[in-house]
Amino acid sequence: MKIVLDASKGVSLAEQLTCQLEEMIRSRQVQVGAKLPSIRQLAASHQISRFPIMEAYDRLVSKGLIQPKHGSGFYVTGRVDTHDHWFRGANPCVARAASGNILQQFTSAGDALPLSSGFIPEAWRDVEGIAQAMRQISRKDTASLVDYAAPQGDATLREQISRRLLLLEIETRPQHILVTHSASHALDLVARTMLRPGDTVFVEDPGYFNLFGLLRLQGIRLIGVPRSRTGPDLSVIEDLLTVHRPKLFFVNTVFQNPTATNIAPQVAFRLLQLAQLHDFSIVEDDIYADLQAVPSQRLAALDQLNRVIYVGGFSKTLSSSLRLGYIAAHPELIGNLMSVKTLTSMGGTKLAESIVATLLERGIYRKHMEKLRYRVDDALAYAVEQLQRSGWEVFEQPCGGMFVWSRVPNVDDSAVLVAEAQKFGITIAPGANYRPNNETSPWLRFNAAYMRDNRTLTFLASTSRL
Repeated sequence: MKIVLDASKGVSLAEQLTCQLEEMIRSRQVQVGAKLPSIRQLAASHQISRFPIMEAYDRLVSKGLIQPKHGSGFYVTGRVDTHDHWFRGANPCVARAASGNILQQFTSAGDALPLSSGFIPEAWRDVEGIAQAMRQISRKDTASLVDYAAPQGDATLREQISRRLLLLEIETRPQHILVTHSASHALDLVARTMLRPGDTVFVEDPGYFNLFGLLRLQGIRLIGVPRSRTGPDLSVIEDLLTVHRPKLFFVNTVFQNPTATNIAPQVAFRLLQLAQLHDFSIVEDDIYADLQAVPSQRLAALDQLNRVIYVGGFSKTLSSSLRLGYIAAHPELIGNLMSVKTLTSMGGTKLAESIVATLLERGIYRKHMEKLRYRVDDALAYAVEQLQRSGWEVFEQPCGGMFVWSRVPNVDDSAVLVAEAQKFGITIAPGANYRPNNETSPWLRFNAAYMRDNRTLTFLASTSRL
């Protein structure tokens, strides 16, 4: 029974334990009649107090999932319906546990350095360009200040996105594109539309932890595929396909989060062959596309939106407040996705869509990206140099993007490094957060934008003693 507890999360230990055990019981990972570890055993193995364990067991008893037997322990009951509300809808318990990694980015001390953050600093954003576009729109298009956007998204914005995708050799028209509130919203819409509780999907290991939470929330079964330096491990995929029938495979093609690696052309070709042979679709999450100066091969370009659903967005490069993403897919699927979007969130935010459309149309975004890529590339080179000088191993020399995936040799659990970083006023997420089932990992994700801070250099120097 694999239980992972992390006191640094924004979720109590009792809550974490309750959620993990409930998921194991309802999904039959723990069978009816099985005896749970004793309170004393769990406390000793995780080196925590017995009180959160007692609270978690009490909660599970009240849910009817386990029952105490006097003098013997706690046992899984036979009253578990695997098709009950936990699989039909969102379980608040699972939602709280899954969102803990994200909430950490907003609840850490205000002066703490967010060394593994997924955001770029405000100083790197084109604040003046955004403000200028907003002033123009507020004068000439007052409807943008009060109206919903069209359900599929602003027509001018979709036209601009279509033109940008042509630069990646993805042939689309505006009717192939659905504007969403963010890239995460796009992934959520795909899951809601194409998956049902109990379905199996492949995800990358390590990968995007918010995606893992979204899928678990909908009762989807996650199978992790190791991410190598050239993309998903094809030999592992082929072995897994002899046992599992995934409906979707979620993949980062370029500057993968968190390893910053790109898929090699031969891997992309074979992955599409396997999708055709085993009848699954691929969701290509390309949120970091605009950070790449010279486009490399995209799955959607090879496939032309037959089995590939392409997801992109602007929050990582332009503004997290504007929160705009998009999906490019076959028109029939776009229609289905738009229906789900309309039911769950009505239209989009017309002001945000008008601002981004204006920035794209006037070339302001293009000029911003030229400056941002230069700044990010410079930060990456510095980050790798400092990490290697401090004795860290870098998973792969990044050729762009924001992240460096790195580890300290002979340190098997990066949670040790998380605790060390806290001494210097640094918040950093353990590598386990980026794994589908929170397995222990020695790796850490660094955001290159924050590597020049003196606290980072002091922290790196301290790790030589570990």
